[in-house]
Amino acid sequence: MDVAEQHKSQIISRKRVADYGEVFTAEREVNAMCDLVAHECLRPDSRFLEPACGDGNFLAVILKRKLSELRRRYKKSPRDYEKQSMVAIGSLYGVDIQRDNVDACRERLYSIWNEEYTANCKSEASDETRESAKFIISRNIVNGNALTLMCVDEQGNDTTTPIVFSEWTLIAGAQMQRSDYTMAELLRDDETSDNNPLLFSESQKREEGTFLRRYITHYKKVQYYGE
Repeated sequence: MDVAEQHKSQIISRKRVADYGEVFTAEREVNAMCDLVAHECLRPDSRFLEPACGDGNFLAVILKRKLSELRRRYKKSPRDYEKQSMVAIGSLYGVDIQRDNVDACRERLYSIWNEEYTANCKSEASDETRESAKFIISRNIVNGNALTLMCVDEQGNDTTTPIVFSEWTLIAGAQMQRSDYTMAELLRDDETSDNNPLLFSESQKREEGTFLRRYITHYKKVQYYGE
């Protein structure tokens, strides 16, 4: 089943529903939930986490909204659009226990971003920026268990490796800072969580895990720092 076909179905297999409770949220419900935080969906730096992301139904809608707003703001400035689109792609995080979902989500987000990037930056678009976007997505969409916050193996079993997320911040013009954290606690119960339990934005309470490392480089070169 390719990505487009997968989007149309809320269930891949009954076994996966039984084993993992895997059911994909329909587009109407996705949009309704995103509308609850509509203003946050327009900010390129507003961070969202989908803890059981599947192939990225929520993240795809949020990314489209962010990029649409960037197109409106920066339609006469391809360079500013390029930089801010990198901030937008770096603001979206997902975890899924199924490896095929992770691969499909990464592919889907990159495809959405690249289509908009190419259309808006035209001849100024660069393959180096595309590779940077792919790397950021690979860091942000993780094959893991959102309940235990551990990475998983090919069978979906917890490993001894904690989930690590990178925080991406544009600083000093074209410099991007990457800060890696283990996430000890991603979601906290508060007033907003009842309204939108699947989305996590900066405005919600959170605790960051242990700080691991920090890198600073040009936003087109983040991929050269490897995993």
